[in-house]
Parts: sequence; structure tokens; C-alpha cells
Amino acid sequence: MASTAVEACRWTVTALARYAPATISVLLPAPDRLRCIAATGAWQVFSTVPPEAGIVSRVYASGIGATVPDVAADPDYLPAHPGVTAEICVPVLDPAGRPIGVLDLQWSGPVELGLWRQTAERVAGRLGARITALGGPPAESRSEKLLRHAVALTTAPTEWDLMTEAICAAREVSTLSAAVLLLAGRAGPRLGAPTGETGELESRVRAELTEAGGPELHDMIARAHRHGSCYTLGETGHPPTAEYRPLADAGVRTLVAVPVGPPDSGGVLLVADERLLRPDPTTVNLMELLAGQAWTCLDRLRTLARLREQASSDPLTGLRHTGPFGQRIARATPGRTALLAIDVDGFKAVNDTYGHQAGDRLLVGLARALEAALRQGDELYRIGGDEFVAVIEVSRPEEAVRIAERLAEAARGTGRTISVGVALPHPGESPEQTLRRADQALYAVKRQGRDAVHLSTT
Repeated sequence: MASTAVEACRWTVTALARYAPATISVLLPAPDRLRCIAATGAWQVFSTVPPEAGIVSRVYASGIGATVPDVAADPDYLPAHPGVTAEICVPVLDPAGRPIGVLDLQWSGPVELGLWRQTAERVAGRLGARITALGGPPAESRSEKLLRHAVALTTAPTEWDLMTEAICAAREVSTLSAAVLLLAGRAGPRLGAPTGETGELESRVRAELTEAGGPELHDMIARAHRHGSCYTLGETGHPPTAEYRPLADAGVRTLVAVPVGPPDSGGVLLVADERLLRPDPTTVNLMELLAGQAWTCLDRLRTLARLREQASSDPLTGLRHTGPFGQRIARATPGRTALLAIDVDGFKAVNDTYGHQAGDRLLVGLARALEAALRQGDELYRIGGDEFVAVIEVSRPEEAVRIAERLAEAARGTGRTISVGVALPHPGESPEQTLRRADQALYAVKRQGRDAVHLSTT
């Protein structure tokens, strides 16, 4: 008599509960997990079970039921109801014999497992046939889809992954065909990451927004933050406001626009369709929740990136310091990776005569000059007060010497001089030994009068 799959699951659990002193649940598949559709018991029923977790997932994946007389001996058992001792879990199969869910029973006292296993399999067979007749397991609700994507947003490792996930979520939850994320930036507004599933409308929207340029995109973001979320009613004869003209030119006829983050650094989420539709307020609310979650996760990623940068960078010059330097020289290639040990000539006298602020300004200016003199891919580190090390890849020692001389010339352009010691790793030599030879070459320059370059040949 059940008219929906959910009703069929609930009535099955209710009927079994009249005769079985057990905790009973029916779980059906969602895109990336099993979700509980109906259950008895007060403590505790899992709302969802991730793949490859628990006896229920094992049974669903294999299509083979399980009788577990001692749950403590089964490594897949998920502790739920207190005092559970035994469990029977059987697959819910469609008429073709494919698993479409599981029926799970857990006991806390003596039970004839053999008889109950037969009963559970017969009931699961009836339930599977009824669910199939009703069109199969129920589809995810939009709120369930949003929850699934919200979890993915929190675990996104990079901004690119996060924006891709947010765009996919906007399309799937709204059921509209296109979504773009427009974010403010130092160089002006920019489009978020495209996804591999970009449809024709989304491609046109991205092209129109790219062609529109910074001022129009800025106006679009400003409007969203000034007036809040908005949406079209999908009615003909009502032209868009000036800010959304590029979207209309791309063929958009239905639009939901939601502000993302704060006005100065956030942006706007645009979800669109070329069909004339009528989004309801619930759709807008879900997009607002998605935008809020996306911004929270994006802000967290940016904060972590800033903290990592601060932890690995010298706060005065902005150069990387000893930690990253140690990791870099550990990857040195014998005969190719040259280390250039650099020391500022007469730096102590500057500090003693003019004070530490003057010394700091000297170091910052010198760091910028040395960075500018290096090639693309070369790396410069500050490893001590006035001590720097450049790590460069060269084909022969003479090339390393030429680059060191270019650094010395750049230093002279700032009104200061430096001494540079150069060393290339020998086969079997540790990075620390190579750096020690570069330092020894540097000291040789100091002894010979400074403002020069010396190559270690030992």
C-alpha cells in the first residue's frame, strides 16, 4: 500500500519492530554514502554512513548478507545502540538482484539468528520489489545535496578546488544550467575557476563577462552587496538592469545573484539559465547558504596560506628563510645546483653608526636588488642577519660565477658591496657540506679585501 519508497521503508521497520526486539534500520544509497530512511531505537541511529564504513556498507557493496553473532569481533561494526551483541544485515535487492539498499537489525540480548536471518531476507526481498515498483530509491533533496557539497567545500585543499566545488554545487542545488563565481581582487574582479562540465550557456556567460571588463564586473558585484540577493521571475518583456546586460547578451533569461563575502574583498555568485523559469525563494535561500559556506572556506584557505607564508618568510625582507632553505638544498643536484653564500660588506658598521633602522632599510633594498638580478627560477634566502644564500641551477661552474658577479654588480648599484662564495655539490656530498664550502669561499673573499666572488674548487 505504500505510495512512496520512504513510506515502504517506514512501514517495513514498523512491522518488524512489532515482533523483533531489535534496533532496526533501512538505509538506501545517496551519491556518496548510505543514508538512513527509516529506523527504530532512541540511541543511536546514524543518519548517514560513508562508503566502506560499517557492516552495512560492506553488505551493500558485496550484495551478500552478514550474520554477526559477536559484534565486538567484527572490525567493521559501528557502535550505535548501547549493549548491542549481535547484528544481521541483508541487502535490499531489486528484481534483477542488484543491491538498492540494506536492512539492518541489531540485538542486545539472546536471539535465534538463523531464523531471523531468513525472515530479514524475505522482508528485504519484498521491500526491494516495492521500492523498484515505485521508481527506485528516493532522490536526494536539495538540502541534502547542499549538505553534501558543504562537506566537500570544507575539505577542498586549494582555492581552485573550492571554487570548482562551489560552482558545481550551485548548478546541482539550484537545478539551473550555469553558474559562475565573480570575486573581487587587487587587480580587479576575476572569474572563479571553470569546471570540466561547463555547458554552452556557461561558456557564453564566461566569455561575455571576460569581455565586459573590470568596471562592469565591479558594478555587478557592488549591486549585489548594495541591494542583497535578487532573482528574476522568468517573465518576458522585462529588460535587465544595466549591470546584468552582459548576462542577457549571453542568452540568460533566468538569474539568481547572491553576494559572497564582504563588499571590499568578496564577490557575487551568479546562477543562470537560458530558459524562462521562476526560481522560488527557497532556491535563493539555498544559494545564500552555499555562498556563505563557500566564503567561510575560502577565507580559511587564504588565512592558512598567509600563515604558511609568514612561517616560511623573513618578516623584514619577505625572503624565505632557513626552514624552506633546508628543504631546498636537500633536493640539490650534484654538479648542477650551485649555492651562492652572500655577506654584506661593512654591515655592522652601518648598524653601529646609523642604528638598526638604517641597517634594516639597507637589507630590504639589497634584497630587492639581488632578487631583480637573479634569473627566473633562481631562489634567494635570508639565513641570518646580513647573510643570504642564492640557490641556482647551472650547467657548469663558470655560469654560477657569472651570476654571482651579476649579484655583486647589483649590490654596487645600491651603494653597498657584497662578498660571494660559490660552491657546487660534489657527488655523494651532503647539502650541509656544500654550504660549508660556499661559506669557506666567502671567507676567502673577505680575507682578500671583500667586494668579489670566489669559487670553491676543493
